[in-house]
Amino acid sequence: MAGSALFALIDDIATILDDVSLMTKMAAKKTAGVLGDDLALNAQQVSGVRAERELPVVWAVAKGSLKNKAILVPAALAISAFIAWAVTPLLMLGGAFLCFEGFEKLAHKYLPHEEGHHDVAANSPTETDPVAYERDKIRDAVRTDFILSAEIIAITLGTVAGAPLQQQITVLVGIALIMTAGVYGLVAGIVKLDDGGLYLRQNAGPGSLGRLKAGVGRAILAAAPKMMRSLSVIGTVAMFMVGGGILTHGLPFAHHAIEQAATVAGDMAVIGPVLHAVTPAVLNAVFGVVAGAVVLVVVLLAQRLVKLVRKT
Repeated sequence: MAGSALFALIDDIATILDDVSLMTKMAAKKTAGVLGDDLALNAQQVSGVRAERELPVVWAVAKGSLKNKAILVPAALAISAFIAWAVTPLLMLGGAFLCFEGFEKLAHKYLPHEEGHHDVAANSPTETDPVAYERDKIRDAVRTDFILSAEIIAITLGTVAGAPLQQQITVLVGIALIMTAGVYGLVAGIVKLDDGGLYLRQNAGPGSLGRLKAGVGRAILAAAPKMMRSLSVIGTVAMFMVGGGILTHGLPFAHHAIEQAATVAGDMAVIGPVLHAVTPAVLNAVFGVVAGAVVLVVVLLAQRLVKLVRKT
């Protein structure tokens, strides 16, 4: 009897592990799009940091991301258990904030600034205190990560909503760790591309293989700065795509309109499948730009109103 009980226990454990593995794969697949946006945004945040400080900054942001997820996982479980209706509104607030941040970056040079205001993020580390510059970079990256992590956790929670609590916790923690390691491992690789290119060029060696290594090194050194500059643009676009996507999913009329537009675009000959795949992302980004502009106007009006109240 003891032996049969042991085999039954092992079978139960194997079944649970299979269920957890399956749900983790499903959740990872659904959050893969957010992973790409998270990568672009966080690689962008490291731009401008001194070369020798890039990896410490990435590590600091990664630790901040783990702290975010340590807050978000229990909060998501509690919200899902007691106030499930609040998940969508909270996500939409995060989406609106991402759109606001993206549009604020676009409109930054046109916005009024207080006299004497010292915008650390707008200057290079050679023109400001490098420590303060890094601190602001890390703070901004962790703040942005919080919203993207919240979306990842919310999507994962939706995948495991019907599972027992123990499996929900296991999958949520697993996804949180996998996504953090994946994003910041890739970010670390991206920001050190130039170091890899320099190593190949300096240690090429003789012969045809050496010339090949030197050529690859030079190509990497030439491409790395352009890649980092492009990531800044991609990161801003990602803000609108992610933020707009969150908002449109929370607004049924907008979500259905985008789906219909994608279906119509998909019916076009030859390029139909491409348009069907691209249309939702483009329309989400456009919606995000409009939403960011609206939120920015509201914020500026609110700031002006607060100043008037203080003066009186």
